[in-house]
Amino acid sequence: MLVKLILIGKLKDRSWESHCQEYLRRLGAYGKVEYVELPDSDPISEAKLIQRELERDKGAEVVVLGEEGKEYTSIELSQKIPAINRKTVFIVGGPYGVAAEIKQRADWIWSLSKMTFPHEIARLLLCEQLYRAFNLAHGGSYHHLSKEEKLSQNKKK
Repeated sequence: MLVKLILIGKLKDRSWESHCQEYLRRLGAYGKVEYVELPDSDPISEAKLIQRELERDKGAEVVVLGEEGKEYTSIELSQKIPAINRKTVFIVGGPYGVAAEIKQRADWIWSLSKMTFPHEIARLLLCEQLYRAFNLAHGGSYHHLSKEEKLSQNKKK
């Protein structure tokens, strides 16, 4: 497994950064994790920077975080992630989101929620949910399954 995060803007509060890094460290138990922060500016400039990064990752699965995307439960995400058999790039845009041409390049668009979150929260949710999904997919105990989830997991095996 190889995961790359392309993130627009820096986290200014060290506590947010610390929490994100902790989840990425944990995620590293399942494979290599790359983390690229690009400067925030206008959507056109950000799109060019993202395109340049994507050119380095030809053949990768591209996932854009966007409010118009599909929402997944943690269980659904944990079932989708292992089906990806190539490098996966997750993109979190800046304050104006991700440019349309980047979204068109995406293999899928993932919505964390119908609500809009500040950049810091979106980034932390991404890191935590990726860790949770990989942990679940590998039989870890981070996520406490309800009875219904356990039945669902057993039926899929």
